[in-house]
Amino acid sequence: MPHYKTSRPGEMLPAAHVRQRYAISDMTLWRWEKDPKLDFPKPIRINGRRYWRVTDLVSFETRQSSQQEAA
Repeated sequence: MPHYKTSRPGEMLPAAHVRQRYAISDMTLWRWEKDPKLDFPKPIRINGRRYWRVTDLVSFETRQSSQQEAA
């Protein structure tokens, strides 16, 4: 899985890059967005396209890692 590092404050990734980051389909990304238990970051919509802040994705990954370690 490629790991994107933030090089600029507020850097955002389009949906295609988020799908690559997690090796998931667009349908899975949509499901993650709709699942309140997962608490996946909400996208920012610009001209109908979805973008995610890299910092929000890193926070999500950190939460997921800590939950897996606690299990």
